[in-house]
Amino acid sequence: VFSSDSSPPPSAPFDHRIVTPKPHQIATFYTINRDEVLGGGRFGQVHKCVENSSGLTLAAKIIKARSQKEKEVVKNEIQVMNQLNHANLIQLYAAFESRHDIILVMEYVDGGELFDRIIDENYNLTELDTVLFIRQICEGLQYMHKMYILHLDLKPENILCVSRATNKIKIIDFGLARRYKPREKLRVNFGTPEFLAPEVINYEFVSFPTDMWSLGVITYMLLSGLSPFLGDDDNETLNNILACQWNFEEEEFLDISEEAKDFITRLLVKSKSWRMSASESLRHPWLSDPSLHYQLHQKVQPIFSNTICVSGVFFQTFQGFS
Repeated sequence: VFSSDSSPPPSAPFDHRIVTPKPHQIATFYTINRDEVLGGGRFGQVHKCVENSSGLTLAAKIIKARSQKEKEVVKNEIQVMNQLNHANLIQLYAAFESRHDIILVMEYVDGGELFDRIIDENYNLTELDTVLFIRQICEGLQYMHKMYILHLDLKPENILCVSRATNKIKIIDFGLARRYKPREKLRVNFGTPEFLAPEVINYEFVSFPTDMWSLGVITYMLLSGLSPFLGDDDNETLNNILACQWNFEEEEFLDISEEAKDFITRLLVKSKSWRMSASESLRHPWLSDPSLHYQLHQKVQPIFSNTICVSGVFFQTFQGFS
């Protein structure tokens, strides 16, 4: 039987916990490997670390925060993570506060950024791979939105692969995440130009559809390796977004299914109220139709044998053909 594997990624190796930052020295409890940088961003760096008492491997995100205001921003990230208990969302284990920084100790995953897979010439990302990635991002988003939390910084760098061999992912970096309060109109002015929704650029109200726009951009990128709105400079990029100027004219889209194009078309809509929600996206044929997934699988693997292996470990065996 052919099956596209829709099982969730492995859960964190610890139960969900409610974390409050401790005023202790982290070195008392954890050994941080300062030489091994797992990632970084506007905040600082992420290092591999080990809990001394248990030997558990974790990731330590060191965030520079000197002023009270900077510390409040990090505490917001902690509060958000305290509310999120889902296999597709990275889990928080502990936090430490000192004079100049706050360190978040989190679940460690080994597969690198999804971004690396987009730019890696040797990694042939098929449409079916992309279906499995996007479905999981949608599941994480559906849960976040159900909990009334907006991510607001969704991009391939903020999606980690669980391992090199599977298409399991976890969403990271809740540094810009906000609780959605319908009565308070939320405006934000941050993010990465390529992934910004029109309402963010226009400094209008943001809501759940703001994340869905970013999902549309990510889907476009995974399928083609191209960025739909990227101009020669930030200004041009922002203008392309505001004009909602994008298309499927590049040759990279020649072999992409109509369902995939329809999926993107229902997300990259200027008016936020018309975009698909995370739940609607999961019901869209591109993510939900097994016969389509079977066809996509055929495209990848026309020759059948007793075992089929696409990008690692997805498919059960398929015997013969009538």
